[in-house]
Amino acid sequence: MRIHVVDHPLVAHKLTTLRDKRTDSPTFRRLCDELVTLLAYEATRDVRTEQVSIESPVTATTGVRLSHPRPLVVPILRAGLGMLDGMVRLLPTAEVGFLGMIRNEETLKAETYATRMPEDLSGRQVYVLDPMLATGGTLVAAINELIARGADDVTAICLLAAPEGVEIMERELEGAPVTVVTASVDERLNEHGYIVPGLGDAGDRMYGTAG
Repeated sequence: MRIHVVDHPLVAHKLTTLRDKRTDSPTFRRLCDELVTLLAYEATRDVRTEQVSIESPVTATTGVRLSHPRPLVVPILRAGLGMLDGMVRLLPTAEVGFLGMIRNEETLKAETYATRMPEDLSGRQVYVLDPMLATGGTLVAAINELIARGADDVTAICLLAAPEGVEIMERELEGAPVTVVTASVDERLNEHGYIVPGLGDAGDRMYGTAG
């Protein structure tokens, strides 16, 4: 597994405001959207392309376009949904699947409650969206599901990661074609499984606590 921490002043600036407990939900959602687009720019450096011949207003030339099958973007519900617009803004031709997973707050294990994805992901590059790589259980379960469907190139885009979660993913997904792109690897997890210093519960801060 590869992990790429995006070192850019705009990323650090937006992340600082996301961490601030005084940041309200509308601002949090907007900054999350902007930050995801910056992370997506780095995450798609290896997106697959093919050559294409075109006519410019001046002459014939050769360029590139995204190759087929098109990339698949999979937000993990619910918090990952807040990252979707920022991702598809950069990849508007990508297809979108959905994976509903929730962390059991007692066992800290991920439980799946909904899936909406192609059964066959052979040859597909897949981008998984999940704001927090905390214990790692949710992303490990999600990525195993994608690989079981044939995905051979999976990139997880996370706002934040904890060292414990990174370690779990490296152990559980050893040898798997996985890259993690994040704005920061923070200090640690606390006794409740939250990232420190982190930014709190991303889903609650995006959408409130209803439900």
